[in-house]
Amino acid sequence: MGLCRGSEAGSSSGHRLRVGVSALCGWGRAVPSPHRAAPPPCDVCGPHPASSWAVMGGADDVDLPRAFVLMAAEIGLWVILRPGPYICSEMDLGGLPSWLLQDPGMRLRTTYKGFTEAVDLYFDHLMSRVVPLQYKRGGPIIAVQVENEYGSYNKDPAYMAYVKKALEDRGIVELLLTSDNKDGLSKGIVQGVLATINLQSTRELQLLTTFLFNVQGTQPKMVMEYWTGWFDSWGGPHNILDSSEVLKTVSAIVDAGSSINLYMFHGGTNFGFMNGAMHFHDYKSDVTSYDYDAVLTEAGDYTAKYMKLRDFFGSISGIPLPPPPDLLPKMSCEPITPVLYLSLWDALKYMGEPIKSEKPINMENLPVNGGNGQSFGYILYETSITSSGVLSGRVRDRGQVFVNTVSIGFLDYKTTKIAVPLIQGYTVLRILVENRGRVNYGENIDDQRKGLIGNLYLNDSPLKKFRIYSLDMKKSFFQRFGLDKWSSLPETPTLPAFFLGSLSISSTPCDTFLKLEGWEKGVVFINGQNLGRYWNIGPQKTLYLPGPWLSSGINQVIIFEETMAGPALQFTETPHLGRNQYIKVTGWAGETEFLSPASS
Repeated sequence: MGLCRGSEAGSSSGHRLRVGVSALCGWGRAVPSPHRAAPPPCDVCGPHPASSWAVMGGADDVDLPRAFVLMAAEIGLWVILRPGPYICSEMDLGGLPSWLLQDPGMRLRTTYKGFTEAVDLYFDHLMSRVVPLQYKRGGPIIAVQVENEYGSYNKDPAYMAYVKKALEDRGIVELLLTSDNKDGLSKGIVQGVLATINLQSTRELQLLTTFLFNVQGTQPKMVMEYWTGWFDSWGGPHNILDSSEVLKTVSAIVDAGSSINLYMFHGGTNFGFMNGAMHFHDYKSDVTSYDYDAVLTEAGDYTAKYMKLRDFFGSISGIPLPPPPDLLPKMSCEPITPVLYLSLWDALKYMGEPIKSEKPINMENLPVNGGNGQSFGYILYETSITSSGVLSGRVRDRGQVFVNTVSIGFLDYKTTKIAVPLIQGYTVLRILVENRGRVNYGENIDDQRKGLIGNLYLNDSPLKKFRIYSLDMKKSFFQRFGLDKWSSLPETPTLPAFFLGSLSISSTPCDTFLKLEGWEKGVVFINGQNLGRYWNIGPQKTLYLPGPWLSSGINQVIIFEETMAGPALQFTETPHLGRNQYIKVTGWAGETEFLSPASS
């Protein structure tokens, strides 16, 4: 038994394929490394498919999934393509573009016209590139997933049939799959599509395989996502899953006659601002690292899980496995001290005229980026006030409040009011709002607009006449700040601020990890690339810096720090992702059990 091309839900080639393990590493979370002469680590676990998400983004992004598919074919892997349009994957808005939220009536993941028009355009671009790469056309794509875990959302009974038809109308002929966890499996079944399951425990395996047998008989069984670890949230523990537990569950899945996809096989990184968030009882945004305690680490290093699974799959495949390739080296560097500095308030002078509005405008509806609004980063609101009082409003996600340039506190989901003192003379009220990441899973994804949502009130009276600055921190954002705009670092810098330093490398650059001890919260940019967020509340204490982002010679380092600057930046060969917390996940968020913590 196993995943089969040649059932009523698949193609008619008559071939049978057991998917023993899928080496999944989302293309958006990995940085290409130089080709190795030896087989890649996924290959030495045996010849298997790779599973790849495609993200619904701009026209510039649609060639990336094709490149991923071609790379998989080059190293001898089959591909299960998961084109969404919604993918979850702990990415901002589940991989959907934020400009969809400009429509006040938008209903994501439904047959609402405003959504399906965007999906049709996305599929038109993407499918024209990947349809020729299907198995029947000599390519590596053996199956395509229809949306993702829709049974847990299930707001429109016509939606999944629409997505299925949209794929088929554009030339998809390979096996179609759905993918659902235990909470959504019963509602996620689609006629003519093979249902697969997502899980982490052997108990769920027994429940879900019994259900699958009842609804689709002896058709091939597949665990589309066996969660090899878990993601982390700021302020929480670093979640890990014991390698022996992983081996036991994988063995049980194989013994049940099921194919399996390991999610994640290769950890990754939420570079830039791409991380998602969860909001059930409390809002929790995901950390920059997407190491996930996966089979291979964020940097591609081996783990105990890798060695145990390699031995296991080698014992059942009957195929001699090549030795694991040498790992890419890591490096540590001398600490660097920023020497130049630009306060946010001085930076505003070089950003052109602000957007002027009678009322606050949320991030997505700002008239910037050719009408597409602002997707990520920060947004600064300014207005004048003439009295003290209590400030209140709906801030998404975290707003630092200033009177002139003096910070007086924060507004967020829990703190919705703050006392504002009056300073003699001209008084400017400022709120620097950070989009910490849009929710990627749950019923409230339609409600993910960022910035100030609605009016901002002082003593229950709405404030007017705002000046708004878009601080998206793209490469073009920093091009405004030539070296002549920066000044020497003062002993007591005014924050928030940008700090500029340089990293000198005399040899061939290797991967490294950046430590920001003494810094509190902000973002790091290396040679113009957004490395991601840091925050001293943890659990993550280092940022992964890929060698391909560095060059021999001088490398530019910019830090945007919100509240407290440290003395230097350090570089180490080893990551520190926080205090480990062993987990046993029996369901989705809210059903996670934490067991026996230990130091990492």
